[in-house]
Formats: sequence, structure tokens, C-alpha cells
Amino acid sequence: MADNENQKPKKQLKNAAVLTGVAIQMGVTIYLFVLLGKWLDTKYNHGEKLFIIITTLAGVAISLYAVVKQLNRLNND
Repeated sequence: MADNENQKPKKQLKNAAVLTGVAIQMGVTIYLFVLLGKWLDTKYNHGEKLFIIITTLAGVAISLYAVVKQLNRLNND
């Protein structure tokens, strides 16, 4: 019984660390896609905001997909 009680806080700490990493990964992914969109707009679209909208939405979709995969993996453990 004592081993089970010691493992529960360790698992909770591991889960918290994984979720923190997921949040950071999501933010960095979206930020990089926004930067890509800004660069594409200045290079090819002369100030219009078409590429920033498209790449931001793509970044959000990709980061949400990664979050769902990681949460499913975390849930299965």
C-alpha cells in the first residue's frame, strides 16, 4: 500500500510536467507560424494580411492535433 501512495504523487508530478510542456509547445508552434505568416506577407503580399491569417490557423490546427495526441498518450499511461 505504501508503494502505491508514493507512486501517485510522482505520477501527478509527471503529468503536470507533461501538460506544462504541451502548453509551451503549443505557444511556440503558433508563434512560429505567425512569424512565418508575417514574413510571407512582407515578401509576397506587400502588406496584406492573407498569409498571416492562413499560417496562424494552420499553426493552431497543428498544435491542437499535437495536444490531442499527447493527451491521449498521457491518458493511456
